[in-house]
Amino acid sequence: MSLSGLNVIEFAGLAPGPFAGLVLADNGASVTRVDRPSSVSTDVLCRGKRSIAINPKIPSGREALKKLISSADVVIDPFRPGVMERLGLGPQVFLGEEGKKGLNEKIIYARIVGFPRTGPHKDMAGHDINYIALSGALAMLPGPDKPRFPLNLLADFAGGGLICVLGILLALIERGKSGRGQVVNADMVSGAQYVAAFPLLHALIPNSPLFGNGRENNTLDGGAPFYDVYTCKDGGWMSVGCLEPQFFREFITHFSAGLPQDFAFSHGWRPSGNTQTDRDEWPKLKEYLQKGFLTNTRDYWARIFHGTDACALPVLSPVEVHASANLGRSFPTAHPQVFGSRSLGVQNKVATEIVLTAGTHTQDILEEMKLTGEEKRQLVLDGALGEHERISVSTRSHKL
Repeated sequence: MSLSGLNVIEFAGLAPGPFAGLVLADNGASVTRVDRPSSVSTDVLCRGKRSIAINPKIPSGREALKKLISSADVVIDPFRPGVMERLGLGPQVFLGEEGKKGLNEKIIYARIVGFPRTGPHKDMAGHDINYIALSGALAMLPGPDKPRFPLNLLADFAGGGLICVLGILLALIERGKSGRGQVVNADMVSGAQYVAAFPLLHALIPNSPLFGNGRENNTLDGGAPFYDVYTCKDGGWMSVGCLEPQFFREFITHFSAGLPQDFAFSHGWRPSGNTQTDRDEWPKLKEYLQKGFLTNTRDYWARIFHGTDACALPVLSPVEVHASANLGRSFPTAHPQVFGSRSLGVQNKVATEIVLTAGTHTQDILEEMKLTGEEKRQLVLDGALGEHERISVSTRSHKL
């Protein structure tokens, strides 16, 4: 696999950091998540990872983490600016600074924050919805009375986790040339802005048919009736995306054939292949499709369009996707698949557990670090591995 032999340390965080670690793990990297002792993890993005639970605020714990990171290729920092520096684990400790050698000058130190590191919001708290609000992308999203946000996909995962992985891979390429480590700075406002470059640039072009006519008045933002989601008789939905004229004509042909015989007569209007390009007819077309889809169920319409080039497909629920042998598994397949002359692509890992319990692999990892018996004992006595470990050792010692 492409990243086999790459050693990654991922500090436990939310969404973008774990996703970056998941992508690296799925492609062969050895990823170790650093958890706080006694923490309860709800992270489901832990396929192929291990966990060590250790407290970086305790000196012995901090020294152990320095040793762990000193032998790594990549570290993923998901915290707000300054957190790792205050813990004594900032990038300068490993990469070095002017006149001072670092502990691991080949490390790729990847940092994911919400807001740009310079600017008025750099020290503020925020989440996906706030980041896309500042990126300009949220203002362009459809919704009947206000923009509707796309879960936390755009900033957390596309503009955060994936962009961070891209930065890590670029830094690894540069390290291969220079032999030097790199700092990767990824912020989710800029990342969301970057992945939304296409609509954002089109919005600046006056009268651009794609995004230049105000929100929900364009081809791809819910303004066009031939690129939308429609409710069916049973409450299910159908997606329609017949942008090209030939696809639109095929859609109208199959849609009209699937309607009740008296529908066109009772509705009093029927679209033609030329209706797509006549914006004045869009309101009529929208009403025609809305009422037409309501005449039957989602699965009925899915059968009508199956195997055609009408670009009309059912909106599947997560449960349906997971139940389908062809479209998904209980854990989404690693993607993309990389093919070479000596392999069939990346091996898709099967998740054995959805949530990785914090500290599951602590003892194994400490053994691999080749800590002395005294160093391990000090970690326990200091409480760096958790209060329960310290109490357990103290109790045994007392009994002896």
